[in-house]
Amino acid sequence: MLTNILKGPVSAIARAFALLGGVVLVALMLLVVISITGRALIPLGLKPVPGDFELVEMGTAFAIFCFLPWCQLQRGHVSVDILAPMLGRRRDAALSVFHNLAMTVVSAFIAWRLWFGMLDKMQYRETTYILGLKVWWGYAACVPLAAAFAIVAAYTVIRSVEEALPRHSGA
Repeated sequence: MLTNILKGPVSAIARAFALLGGVVLVALMLLVVISITGRALIPLGLKPVPGDFELVEMGTAFAIFCFLPWCQLQRGHVSVDILAPMLGRRRDAALSVFHNLAMTVVSAFIAWRLWFGMLDKMQYRETTYILGLKVWWGYAACVPLAAAFAIVAAYTVIRSVEEALPRHSGA
């Protein structure tokens, strides 16, 4: 089955990105703690981290995109399973195919629009207010993650199609 061939690489990529997202979130947490401590201790000569909110904004967007492939692979997106017991396994599997296909379309659309958003930010040379970071850098960091999300979503379509197909015995 095709999913057996693709499972290892797809899972490894999704897991690596999720771990990277976790590292980024921990770094952002430390940045916020340092910045708040600096604000609290201004009388002692400390200062907040300049542009902390700009870094948290970009870093959080990056981390979210890091988690999307893993969430899709692990069937972690929100679903309403009220009808699942009434549908039976076959209809539920068919519904899963539809949902994964919809997620693939949406994730590909997000990657596509993110790419053009990045090009737009590059063209107009937009920068952040405090640090003067090029805004397109944040987009450029997220484009490959959005593409990975679309690839993982496409994999889940294949996986759900295979799960929906009746199993044939080797007789």
